[in-house]
Amino acid sequence: MSKNEKKAPLKGKLKGYIKEYGLMAIILFLVTGSLIQGSLVPTGSMENTIMTGDRLIINKLAYDLTTPRYIPFTDIALPHVRLLKWGNPKKGDIVVFIFPGYRDEIKYDKIESWVKRCVAEPGDTLQVINKVVFVNGKKLPIPHYVKYESGGIKPAGVTEDDIFPKGSGYNSDNYGPIVVPKKDDVLSLSMDNIERWKTFIDREYGREAVEIKNNKIFIDGKETDNYKVKDDYYFMMGDNRDYSLDCRYWGFVPRRNVIGKPLFVYFSWNSDIPFSQPVELLKSVRLERLCKIVH
Repeated sequence: MSKNEKKAPLKGKLKGYIKEYGLMAIILFLVTGSLIQGSLVPTGSMENTIMTGDRLIINKLAYDLTTPRYIPFTDIALPHVRLLKWGNPKKGDIVVFIFPGYRDEIKYDKIESWVKRCVAEPGDTLQVINKVVFVNGKKLPIPHYVKYESGGIKPAGVTEDDIFPKGSGYNSDNYGPIVVPKKDDVLSLSMDNIERWKTFIDREYGREAVEIKNNKIFIDGKETDNYKVKDDYYFMMGDNRDYSLDCRYWGFVPRRNVIGKPLFVYFSWNSDIPFSQPVELLKSVRLERLCKIVH
């Protein structure tokens, strides 16, 4: 048998392996990108509903079917398309979404899936009074596992400088009232309120679109005193109300950023314990949380 004849079967096997495993990779990419995915919860913002160290299975078909949004294990976003839609987040839903960025950021430099509870829908008026959430003037049902870590209440009028929107004078315990934007709402703009809306509008464009020149407002190069909202928005909060970096601090979640809902916990341990302490880490496995439905 010649060398060429020996190489031919090897070459054929190699092509077969590439084809087989390449197809498996494509299927895995489509499943994790569009149907389900696993997710680690790194913070305690949803305690005690979801614990730090919980690993969740995410149902990406909860509200719609989209093409993959990003390449797994990277921060490379993909132009995605919504193929089918059958629902939207409702008040009380625990929602997984792509973090839109901190208060003054147009775009976050990473692709991160965050988990919070939806407390207000497009068009709702939200207000927090002494830590109690009201929507459209009615007290919102308190989640079963809600948690308050701080014993005190920040009075109305005491300002947190990093609260959303910028310059509002609100704090996390006494917040609002604030209206959650909905698609086709027309915002009246002025020099008095443009700082509150600038990042919001820039995010809808995906770039710096708002300019202030000679005390006049320009959007995408055109002078204007109003803006028509392009998407529906939601207000999300953590069940750990005193220890949650949520919409009170960085703004609304657009519908386009909604991924789905957590289904259940498939594994859980104390992720604060380093891998250098394997025995302690294994001892921290929370057997009672395995297969626990998230709601």
